[in-house]
Amino acid sequence: MTEPDVARVAHLIADPARAAMLMLLTDGRARPAGELAYAATVTPQTASSHLGKLLAGGMLAVETEGRHRYYRLAGAHVAVALEQLAAIVPLAPARRKPLGREAQALQFARCCYDHLAGSVGVAIAQALLARGYLAAGPGKQFEVTPEGAAWFAGMGLDMTSIKPTARGLARACLDWTERRHHLAGPLGVQFTALLCEKGWLRRHRNSRAVQVTPQGWTGLRETLDIAPGLGLDTPGSQPLSPSP
Repeated sequence: MTEPDVARVAHLIADPARAAMLMLLTDGRARPAGELAYAATVTPQTASSHLGKLLAGGMLAVETEGRHRYYRLAGAHVAVALEQLAAIVPLAPARRKPLGREAQALQFARCCYDHLAGSVGVAIAQALLARGYLAAGPGKQFEVTPEGAAWFAGMGLDMTSIKPTARGLARACLDWTERRHHLAGPLGVQFTALLCEKGWLRRHRNSRAVQVTPQGWTGLRETLDIAPGLGLDTPGSQPLSPSP
């Protein structure tokens, strides 16, 4: 039996520049080498070398449009691995620097490859569980209850068209900033896309961060009793939770 070459993958991620490029790509978007070089604070030549190694290691895919090449993660499985590694970082070090504006925005709401994460994502998952729309399933799966199927359909999702993967229809994904689970899997992907289509969420063009619009706060309050609460004028300043 051949063992997987975990050491090779770990070596690729261990380089700070490559790690920065990979984390930037966990929003699921494709980006040019120049943008990745800037994020990693390396020269274009150094970035090209790093990208070549990540491609050879199966962590990235590349698309060519005319004279330009755009890099993206090789798949959701790479994003999941990166998020899980990020969750290993100690939650509360003895001395902790205040979060910058960008870090606060990412903690508040962000894309975890193709689904919603951060305080908002966790609050939504908690609310769905509390209302009995989701239930804890085997492993790290969520099961959609009959009441939940009806609720999602009422929100505008065609549940019959969402195909489960080998890991199920809905998956509990550990959030690396909140240390609790948000909704992933095909249902999480489609639900995030629906909230964007409704105008409840707005993705930042050059960041993983996601903004909840005024219309979104109204909708979340009316459907799941989730409100921003006091102290959340600055995204990420404190965790969200469903309103009592």
